[in-house]
Amino acid sequence: MNLAVWVERHGQRRPRDPALADGEHVHADWGTFAARTAAVAGSLCEQLGLSPGDRVAIVMHNRPEYLEALYAIWHAGLVAVPVNARLHRDEVAYILEDSGSAVVVTDADHADVVGSLVDSVASLRTVVVAPGERWDRLTGWSPMRLVDRRPDDPAWLFYTSGTTGRPKGATLTHRNLLLMSLSYFADIDPVHSQDSVLHTAPLSHGAGLYGLPHVARGAVSVVPQAAGVDGDEISALLRRWPGMSFFAAPTMVKRLAGDPAVAAADLSDLKTIIYGGAPMYLADLEEALAVFGPRLAQIYGQGESPMTITALSKADHADREHPRWRERMQGVGEPRTDVEVRVVDDDDRDLPTGEAGEVVVRGDVVMSGYWNQPEETAESLRGGWLHTGDIGSFDAEGYLTLLDRSKDVIISGGMNVYPREVEEVLLRHPGVRDAAVVARPDPQWGEAVVAFVVPAEGETSPTVEQLDQTCLDHIARFKRPKDYRFIDALPTNNYGKVVKRELRETLRTEADADGPND
Repeated sequence: MNLAVWVERHGQRRPRDPALADGEHVHADWGTFAARTAAVAGSLCEQLGLSPGDRVAIVMHNRPEYLEALYAIWHAGLVAVPVNARLHRDEVAYILEDSGSAVVVTDADHADVVGSLVDSVASLRTVVVAPGERWDRLTGWSPMRLVDRRPDDPAWLFYTSGTTGRPKGATLTHRNLLLMSLSYFADIDPVHSQDSVLHTAPLSHGAGLYGLPHVARGAVSVVPQAAGVDGDEISALLRRWPGMSFFAAPTMVKRLAGDPAVAAADLSDLKTIIYGGAPMYLADLEEALAVFGPRLAQIYGQGESPMTITALSKADHADREHPRWRERMQGVGEPRTDVEVRVVDDDDRDLPTGEAGEVVVRGDVVMSGYWNQPEETAESLRGGWLHTGDIGSFDAEGYLTLLDRSKDVIISGGMNVYPREVEEVLLRHPGVRDAAVVARPDPQWGEAVVAFVVPAEGETSPTVEQLDQTCLDHIARFKRPKDYRFIDALPTNNYGKVVKRELRETLRTEADADGPND
């Protein structure tokens, strides 16, 4: 099944109903959406010479053309490579090279950066700016028939960094994304054609994935015009587009809950806020529930099992009479309908209730593997189970609590930051001998990046400004440490491995001494 059939069907059945919205304005009805995707698909194949299975990357801010490009790629039987638009040029180049992307669809804000990669990325043939003159030519091309796809054909390469710091492309098939969408209906929310989904978070990640079930059911996909989270605009959009749901990082939920415009708004047309991607502090959750009511649902997932492992339903959030409600709200819920979830020891043996181990997952929603990385795939999917690298435990009622992330990923403002890639960049500076990066709790961002730096002997100790610039030269701005600590040596064990636990404990002790930061 080709996922683009959803757009084609709604274009036939409901051609005049709104499909894509730019803020309060209709960008395209379903008939136009279907026609434009079929035309762009034809142009990609006939004008640009692509064949089913070729990769097309999308590097752009959220806008209606993003969704037109995504479904056109699928309509043509191609593979989409959505790229985080906030990444550094070198990071974008790596993903394009690794995926073998032949075409990039981008916007005016990224055209210069992406265009500069045409000569350095071997597979890259051309860049199309949308909206723009060339994009208009693509959308005016002769429409092509929907290309047949098998369930196990790749649809989306979801790039997520691992412990090596190098991004890995989780290969998500049409079957994976179909099961993810059906699981949304089963465990999160039913969706109706009169509903809407607001894309406040990047379409390259969870927001884009959770937009799929809404397209499947014919809901309106709404892209806000303001950059970031704007309470005034969201309040206005709630009046314009009923039955609204959106995906947000906990920091975004907290920000909206404290926004006076949202507090004063009529929330009767707000349907669901799906939050995930980082821990939600209980105090922040209680504040959000006080503002939004029982409209919150939490998901726990990974790109490798696209946003589908466990969930805390809206009913769970509303069940304050449950004797363990507070404990539940600090967990991640119960396994989703379409997966099996276990907690295992180092030998992949099941652990009893209450005992912590690695969370492993099995089901048709789990990726087929990492793009062109057979060894990483075999390790991650050993025994037929996705090994998440997350440490958790089940309670007696089957609810999962995450205790730690063995991969050490830092989630700041809903964005993943992998310590090793930051450490490797810091070590490029000649004045740095050693570096270790850890997280500390942050009331605004959820977690903040902190770098412990050992200056090189015989060199002038680097300044914070110099280290900042080194990071900005090589990685995205949001990965840059918020704080630097200069120390004489990193703590190590008998094997010479850095003991990051001691660094985190240093930060925790300081926080305790300073008292509550809220």
